[in-house]
Amino acid sequence: MKLEAAIIAGELPAGTRLDETAIAERYDVSRTPVREALQVLVSRALVTRMPYRGTVVSEITRERISELFEAMGEIEALCGRFAAERMGMEERARLEALHDAMTHIMNAKDALGYEQANTEFHQLLYQGARNSEFQGMAESVRLKLAPFRRRQLADQKRIGRSHAEHAQIVEAVMQRNGPAADKALRRHLTSAAKAMLLHLPAQNQTDRSRTKAS
Repeated sequence: MKLEAAIIAGELPAGTRLDETAIAERYDVSRTPVREALQVLVSRALVTRMPYRGTVVSEITRERISELFEAMGEIEALCGRFAAERMGMEERARLEALHDAMTHIMNAKDALGYEQANTEFHQLLYQGARNSEFQGMAESVRLKLAPFRRRQLADQKRIGRSHAEHAQIVEAVMQRNGPAADKALRRHLTSAAKAMLLHLPAQNQTDRSRTKAS
């Protein structure tokens, strides 16, 4: 979904009004798929329907980010626990190999490459949990967090801390230690939340000036 990608990439900042006609013209499609796409984005909390203003890109608030990280921490902890107990040998080896590759990506200061590998790392844990419901919930919340995490993983220091936390997760999974994986993932998400909230102003950091997507 191109519109979703534009929001996640920050090309459409919070507060931007999403006009169906303008979007349809921009992507050379009819208004029907645009309307359907906006409904999906509403369900994912990436956009909000507001009285008298229509559909706008959702605002970034401390409370919103805190809630998302709290939910993500609980869901990923369960996925990590189950993955440690249920992953096959090939899956464990793939996770370990990916973590090793991420060391080189980090040392090369490739923020975009690390972000992509980081997504794959967490996807492996979701898949390894062998529970489609948990996987679906994890992917849904992760999508909602994507705009915020993208800025985080542009910070080299945060990448270093994240990679060290990943090492603890990998160790727990390789040892088939479910409780340790659960604990490591909770620490990982708590650390990520604190880092994000530390650099976020007390008030919504969105520019209050409103624009129109076209």
